[in-house]
This record gives sequence, C-alpha cells and structure tokens, in this order.
Amino acid sequence: MIPAILLSAFVLVNLFVWTYLPQVAFLALFHRTGSAWVNGTFLVLGEGAAIVAILFEAFLVDESQVDIFDAVLVHKGYEDLVRRFRPVSDDSLDNPVHRLGKPRLSSVYGPFNFRQIAEFVVLLPLNFVPYVGVPLFLLLTGYRAGPLQHWRYFKLRGFDKKQRNAYVKRRRWQYTWYGTVYLFLQLIPLASMFFLLTAATSSALWAADMETQHRRADYEATQQPAYRDDTDAVADTV
Repeated sequence: MIPAILLSAFVLVNLFVWTYLPQVAFLALFHRTGSAWVNGTFLVLGEGAAIVAILFEAFLVDESQVDIFDAVLVHKGYEDLVRRFRPVSDDSLDNPVHRLGKPRLSSVYGPFNFRQIAEFVVLLPLNFVPYVGVPLFLLLTGYRAGPLQHWRYFKLRGFDKKQRNAYVKRRRWQYTWYGTVYLFLQLIPLASMFFLLTAATSSALWAADMETQHRRADYEATQQPAYRDDTDAVADTV
C-alpha cells in the first residue's frame, strides 16, 4: 500500500504543479474568482483519480480487486458462485483468501473501456458551471460507474447483456448513488488507490445481500402450497 500512496502522491503533485494554475485561469473566464479555485481543485483531483485508476490497471490491481470480491462472497457462504470461475478449497475455512485458487477463466473486476474515457472527457466541461458543476459531474459519471462495480457479480451469475441491463434498470438509482459516492472517494488525495480496494469489499457485501434476497425469494416460491379452487375443496368433503 505504501508504493500505491507514493504513486498517488507523485501523480497529484505533478498535476497541481503543472496544470492547476492554468486550469484555474481558464475556469476564471466562467466563474467568480473563488469558485474557479474550488472547481479547479476538484477538476485536478478528478484527472488524478482517472490517471491513478489507469495505472492501477497497468499494475494488475484489477486482479487484487477480483480476489477481494471473491473472498468476501466465499466468506458470506456463496462459494458456489465463485466456483464457476475458479476453484475454492475446503481448507483454511477461517481464511477465505487462502481458499481461492487461480481463476480458470479470464476474470475482470470492472472493465475500463473507451466509452468511459469518452464520457469522462465529454462531461468534464460541467466543471465550468459554478458551484453545481462538480456535483453534476460526479452524479452523471456515477450513473455509469455504479453498475461497473458489480461487473464481477454479473459474470458470476452468468448474465448476458440483456439480463445485466434489466437487472441494473430495476436498481438504477441505487447504482447511481453508489457510483457517485465511489467517485467522490476517488477524489480524496493519496487515498484513491486505497478506496479502489475498499470498493471491491463494499460491492461484494452488497452483492452478497442481493444474493441472499434472491435465494430467499426462490425458496419461498417453491414452498407455496399448490392452488386448489373451491370445487376441489367441496369434492374432498363429499
């Protein structure tokens, strides 16, 4: 974690030294002086978070997020889901991380694609809007970021694109708020890499709660008594 913090510090220091004042000067064309400094700060922090996320991918941290996500599900008793993609040992029952084997199939926690980058660039001008620009930017980017935090869960469930979209649609606001908070935490200096890892934990806990609800609903559906109309009841009494 120390190298990750140092890397985050290196990125942020360079961004603030070389890009902060020019961006504040540009924002001052659209803002009052005070709000230009505030929005400029969030703009640089957002750029830093994006760079750190890309570097995280480059250093194979995505694999660490997958391990964290799977370990939480195993800890919650859903190793049957995880076993679809990797072996889960019955040894070391008190340590779910040690129970995880090497993935048999390609395992991705959250894909980082060109569409995300394009949306990030397109939405960046929202920071030009005084006061409300930054919250709007976080909310709209959170709309996309939230569902991606459950990409691994959707893969474990075997969802295709249609099923995934339908599942997200029923919980759109939940995912949007989750993504917004996730992105806000990414703006905290020096802690963005740490929160990339804790996000895997929280999203797995949420997925475990969802899985509990799904299985309870399926169980209750199978326990419902068979339907009998009144004529059947009368016939039984005759």
